[in-house]
Amino acid sequence: MTGKRIAIVGAGVAGLAAAYDLARGGHQVTIFEAAPDAGGLAAGFKAADWDWSLEKFYHHWFASDKYMLGLIDELGWRDQVIFRRPYTVVFYDGKFQPLDSYVEALKFSLRHFSIPDVIRFGAVGVYLRLTPWWRPLEKSTADAWMRKWVPARVYDTIWRPMLVGKFGEQNLPVVNMAWFWARLKARTTRLGTFQGGFQAFIDKLADVVRGQGTEIRLNCPVESITRTQPGRPGTLVVTTASGPETFDAVISTSSPALMARLVPDLPAKYTASLRALKSMGAVVLVISLKHQLTQWYWHNLPKEAGFPFLALVEHTNFMDAEHYGGDHLIYCGDYLDAGHEYFRLNKEELLERFLPALQRVNPDFERSWVKESWLWKTPYAQPIPPVNHSHNIPPLQTPVPGLYFASMSQVYPWDRGTNFAVEIGRRVARLVAEQLPAAA
Repeated sequence: MTGKRIAIVGAGVAGLAAAYDLARGGHQVTIFEAAPDAGGLAAGFKAADWDWSLEKFYHHWFASDKYMLGLIDELGWRDQVIFRRPYTVVFYDGKFQPLDSYVEALKFSLRHFSIPDVIRFGAVGVYLRLTPWWRPLEKSTADAWMRKWVPARVYDTIWRPMLVGKFGEQNLPVVNMAWFWARLKARTTRLGTFQGGFQAFIDKLADVVRGQGTEIRLNCPVESITRTQPGRPGTLVVTTASGPETFDAVISTSSPALMARLVPDLPAKYTASLRALKSMGAVVLVISLKHQLTQWYWHNLPKEAGFPFLALVEHTNFMDAEHYGGDHLIYCGDYLDAGHEYFRLNKEELLERFLPALQRVNPDFERSWVKESWLWKTPYAQPIPPVNHSHNIPPLQTPVPGLYFASMSQVYPWDRGTNFAVEIGRRVARLVAEQLPAAA
């Protein structure tokens, strides 16, 4: 052991990935996690008769997720990764239509648009998939860029409803085009998960880092991170309900707002930059049904069609229902401002709001199909990237010596998810490992 003590705030994928590399380097790592389980937003839950866990907030991997799959290969667990090709549909003209591949997009376009519009739409899609230059794109909002280059009817039919559903009408003049580019660039039609669910992967990774000597303290929220004597080892103090402890370095993987509250010693300018990072929250109602609702996995539901939520995800059209005691599991999810009334409603109230939409999706649906439901909410789920957002991203190393910040708000232009959580977790670990000897 080098004798360097490192604290990590958050036992999500980023925190665990950072701990994995730092512990391998001989450092003494302690992870503080407020929740009763590791995993953060990728954590799962399990009913009594399920063999697998289910993610609280729908998750999957893409075949292009090189950081996550690379870590899994290092751990020797690739044989436990399952990739399948489920299907995504959009609600248009009163029915669901496939639109999740170039072939399906072409078929859809030829049915609904003119040949010149189809050619222009296809050219824009190919350009966005092939170009590696995203920085010029962040100088424009996605709405303005699309209106300039994509035929109006195509944009208003396909891409505008997706943007409005994700960020709301109020953020349509805000979100930049680089974010949209990254969505198209990184995604694949083949989707993956881990045998047993994401929680099974997270628990295995947590066991590995524990085996390396890392201590993971669950149900242990951090109250503050402060400085003692600058320039000397052990100058950062992490305070929890159990009292203060000193560390040579601290990595926070929290939300920007929580980071600003935890560290009173941050300069006012840096704190202001954290508070300026805006995000959407998420509300997800998981419902267990006796019968299959649809034949598809992911259903995009445009708000203007009158649906009370953005996405209907039938998980058991992706992974077999036998893993969940034969239950058919659906997510009813939405990205919303933290002040939205859905954050104030309880499970029963939201169920009453959402169930009529299930009958629109499948006229045979009856209330008697519902077996159980679970409600999950988080105020920090989807960062909002404005024009020239690269200038707003705080560096991993904060102005406080020995203190680092690595969150999903900093993986831009890429979208949040476990793949880029691994990347930023390992990146901040390298930075800490490089700088600790100099700091000591």
